[in-house]
Amino acid sequence: MKSNGKMAQLTATPRTEKKGAALRLLRQGGRVPAVVYGPGLEGASIHVDEKEMLKVARTGRSEMFNLNVEGGKTLPVLIKDQQERNGRLLHVDFLQISKNKPISVSVSIDFQGIAAGSKAGGVFQTQETQLEVEGLPADLPTSIEVDVSGLDIGDRLTAADIKLDKGLTLVTSPESIIASVMPPQAAEEEPTASAEEAEPAAEEKATEE
Repeated sequence: MKSNGKMAQLTATPRTEKKGAALRLLRQGGRVPAVVYGPGLEGASIHVDEKEMLKVARTGRSEMFNLNVEGGKTLPVLIKDQQERNGRLLHVDFLQISKNKPISVSVSIDFQGIAAGSKAGGVFQTQETQLEVEGLPADLPTSIEVDVSGLDIGDRLTAADIKLDKGLTLVTSPESIIASVMPPQAAEEEPTASAEEAEPAAEEKATEE
C-alpha cells in the first residue's frame, strides 16, 4: 500500500484461480483472494498482498482508497466484507464507489466513558457494535464515538439517541438497542449464544468462488 496524498493505494492482480486448492496456494504465498464489485465489473476476481491489505483494513470499512488493478483501471473502493480466521485474512470483497454518490456502510461504534449504572453495581452490555449510516464517501467516519457515561441501571441507548455528524443519515432502525445497563441479577439470567452458534461460516465463504 502506498500513500498518495490523503488517498491510500493498494495494488491488485487479476486471477483465474477459483478452486479451493488454488486459493490455498495463494494464501500460502502471502496473497489474499478477493472480488471487486461495481458497475460493469460483475464481480472481478483478484488477489492482493496480505500485509498491505491488513494496513488498509486497520483504517476501517468506511475508509475510501484506490485499488490499482494490474493491467486495468484504478478504482476508488471500500471494503465491503472480509473473512478472517485465527488472525489471517481468508477473503475480501471490495466495492467500487463514486465520490459524488451517497453510500450505506456499517461503521464501528467507539464507546466512551463508564456508565453510571456500572459504578452502582449494574452490568453494562452492548447489543450492537456497528451502526449503519449513509453519506458521501468523504463524509464517512472510521468510527462513531458514543458517550455512555450517562446511562444508569435500567437505561437503554438506541440508535436514535446517537448524534451523527453533518452529512450522515441513520440507516439502522432508530429503535435498535445499542447498549444497556442491566441490574446484576437480570444480567446473570440473560441467555447467551453458544460458541458453536456464534461461529461464522468464514471458510465456506472463502472457498465458494
